[in-house]
Amino acid sequence: MTQFMDNNFLLHNATSRMLYESCAAEPIFDYHCHLEPKEIAENKQFENVTTLWLGGRGHGDHYKWRMMRAYGVEETYITGNASPYEKFLKWAETIEQLIGNPLYHWTHLELQRYFNIHEPLTKKSAPAVWEKANALLKDKSVSVKNILAQFNVYAIGTTDDPADTLEHHAAIASGAAPIGKINTRVIPSFRPDNALHIARSGFSAYIEKLSKASGIAIKTVDDVIDALVSRLDVFVQHGCRASDHALSYPPHILQSDEKIQATFESALSGKPVGIEDAEAYMTKVLCALANAYEKRGIAMQLHLNALRNLNARMFSLLGADTGYDACGDYAVAQKLAHLLDRMHANGALPKTILYSLNPKDYYSLATVMGCFQEAPVRGKMQLGSAWWFCDHKDGMEAQIKILANVGMLPTFIGMLTDSRSFLSYPRHEYFRRILCNVIGTWIENGEYPATEDAARIVKDISFANAKKYFDK
Repeated sequence: MTQFMDNNFLLHNATSRMLYESCAAEPIFDYHCHLEPKEIAENKQFENVTTLWLGGRGHGDHYKWRMMRAYGVEETYITGNASPYEKFLKWAETIEQLIGNPLYHWTHLELQRYFNIHEPLTKKSAPAVWEKANALLKDKSVSVKNILAQFNVYAIGTTDDPADTLEHHAAIASGAAPIGKINTRVIPSFRPDNALHIARSGFSAYIEKLSKASGIAIKTVDDVIDALVSRLDVFVQHGCRASDHALSYPPHILQSDEKIQATFESALSGKPVGIEDAEAYMTKVLCALANAYEKRGIAMQLHLNALRNLNARMFSLLGADTGYDACGDYAVAQKLAHLLDRMHANGALPKTILYSLNPKDYYSLATVMGCFQEAPVRGKMQLGSAWWFCDHKDGMEAQIKILANVGMLPTFIGMLTDSRSFLSYPRHEYFRRILCNVIGTWIENGEYPATEDAARIVKDISFANAKKYFDK
């Protein structure tokens, strides 16, 4: 029987282990995450492992929250007023039940890598784990600055609204922030969702906010585009190399500029906006942004097929990103193809990364993107890493194999955390082990030669491809 999560964890043959040795020490380019720049700038210190692991109301790890609810844990121990220790004990009870769930592996990788704790977390072991982990937090061994250094984090791509001031990014870059000089580049990513989703409540108030941030009086849709591009240029000055868009499905409805302007004016006055009219507005603005991204060398990320905030009662109590989202099953291929073609026909298709929360889309995404690959960028169009509910061993293997089957695996830009937690960097190790095992197994089976090329491929996917792709 193989030892629990030992040095050969997930590496099932000698070639896989050799490949992992070649890439394990590569730096981390975490090009998409949801870490708070303010917490990085302040070198946030964490009071206890519960604060670091589970977070609190409105800002925490909703992956864990979902599983605690599934185990029947009362909300007071999740986002409520129970003590940190009580919450930790409930999480320890929950983790014992998570056989086959990636949280089981992630949790124990984090215990091993951050706290040198190698025993499984259980209800019985929880008190000792609590004491040892908190002792390290108390002496500040596990601080944001130390974490970034320990895991050799080359760059972090945060997710930022166009109206954000970016003051914390500026302070980090200059060394003026409390965290001081760090080797990690903390770069903003441009996420204009609030300006795109015209049918959402609060759209009119957001346009006022964007107007103030950009200094542009917004009266028309073209003004919205001008304001966003103006803010994009500020982001670029702060090192931005990527944008990000959360879309249920790719928009592609064409209407006249007059019709779209009428829709915009209706939205500003608080009137409801129809689905097709909203999509037409989004199509126009997104295509204009793609033009701006291409001119500035900004990669465009499209996150597709998520259903968000499905539990209305809990959304009213806790807000978004609290564990009440699911995989969508929208058809994406046809509209995505039309959208990319429209951008390309205008000479303005930027480097693009396609993600879907539903793995049914992987083949469609991989084949559609293949129609828009072009020189001089290798892998200009990317099938993004297995995302969110797909971010587990089987999901990562499926994404890797589909990309290899219908695309070009050696140009893949690899893993990201998509996380709100500073403890998430072992997910890059998890991905690298899975990647090396897939390729190592192919070699062991005689499907690929045992040459130095394999080591180069895993090293490139682990770091070098992302560094080159984002030109950082």
